[in-house]
Amino acid sequence: MFWLGAWAAIRLSNGVHLAEVVTKSYSLDLNAYPRWMLVLAGTLVVVVAIWVAMKLLKLTLWLLLFLVFFGGIGWAVWELLR
Repeated sequence: MFWLGAWAAIRLSNGVHLAEVVTKSYSLDLNAYPRWMLVLAGTLVVVVAIWVAMKLLKLTLWLLLFLVFFGGIGWAVWELLR
């Protein structure tokens, strides 16, 4: 530390060092499941994600199509009346 002697160590309550606060880490252990089931579940999750992305892209393209169509018609009418 650059405060040599000002604070010997940053401590939390009850004298616990800051580096000792997080001692547990939690992870999901999938070793109990068969490998084929994990592959199948992962495949289904990816397929559903791709399907949702396709639906969102389709909706976006339809909105873009109508926006360009009606925007072009509006611009043409504006040029006609101006």
